Amino acid sequence: MVVRGKTLRAFAILCALGFSSLGLQMVWTEPRDLVVREVELRLPRWPRGYPPLRVAVASDLHIGSPHNGLGRLAELVRRINATRPDAVVLLGDFSPDVLGGRKIAPERWARILTGLRAREGVYAVLGNHDWYFDGPRIRAALETYGKVEVLEDASTAARRGRFPVWLAGISDFVEAEHDVAKALADVPTKVPVVAITHNPDVFPTIPPRVALTLAGHTHGGQIRLPVLGALHTASRYGQRYTKGHVTEGGRHLFVTSGVGLSALPLRLGTPPEIVILRLRAAGA
Repeated sequence: MVVRGKTLRAFAILCALGFSSLGLQMVWTEPRDLVVREVELRLPRWPRGYPPLRVAVASDLHIGSPHNGLGRLAELVRRINATRPDAVVLLGDFSPDVLGGRKIAPERWARILTGLRAREGVYAVLGNHDWYFDGPRIRAALETYGKVEVLEDASTAARRGRFPVWLAGISDFVEAEHDVAKALADVPTKVPVVAITHNPDVFPTIPPRVALTLAGHTHGGQIRLPVLGALHTASRYGQRYTKGHVTEGGRHLFVTSGVGLSALPLRLGTPPEIVILRLRAAGA
């Protein structure tokens, strides 16, 4: 009986240590982490003979959420620049809505984004939380103070010359029109086009001519458990578009787990990330 009592106490101590360690990881360690990972995507709609395009992708900055103040934003700018991307895309939700967060004037944080460096430019779309805060104000701050080109149901040539590449920005699936046809209306027919949007739920409506769709919004689930996966994805499709590279019917989607925090100031199993995508032809 004595041995059994000691065993139970030891087990209880180990459980307490495990839970406290897990809690520390969710509350402090993982939210403060910032992973930079590189992913190569070979795309059927990327023409043979085209040089690769390196695109830095960051989403859901939620500036003002715990661990994501102006200093963290400056770090993100430095780390993106260190990868020397051809282009940078920011996929919305600059504004926070999280327990323990604070609102920061968009004019303040947008000035930090002027530090981003990319030969082919810096582009953005707005997310649902940006519209909850003040969509027009955030767009104006990005364009005026951040020198970021905002593409809301609009497109632009991200790379010109012999190997043109177009970006088509599709506005938020929940809070805006998300007019895919309008976003693609000015894109020439024989050039590769990358669609950027906030919410991946728009992906089923993306036509096959789009080489790749980029999205955020899900935070990779933000709390992701072994076997069970993400507890919540904020997507009508459940875990179908939670994170990473998805292919459906020959079309390609990449969903980043983002940088900041929403609703609860916790992360587990899906650390904040900057993704550097290297886009190239499938048969290259």
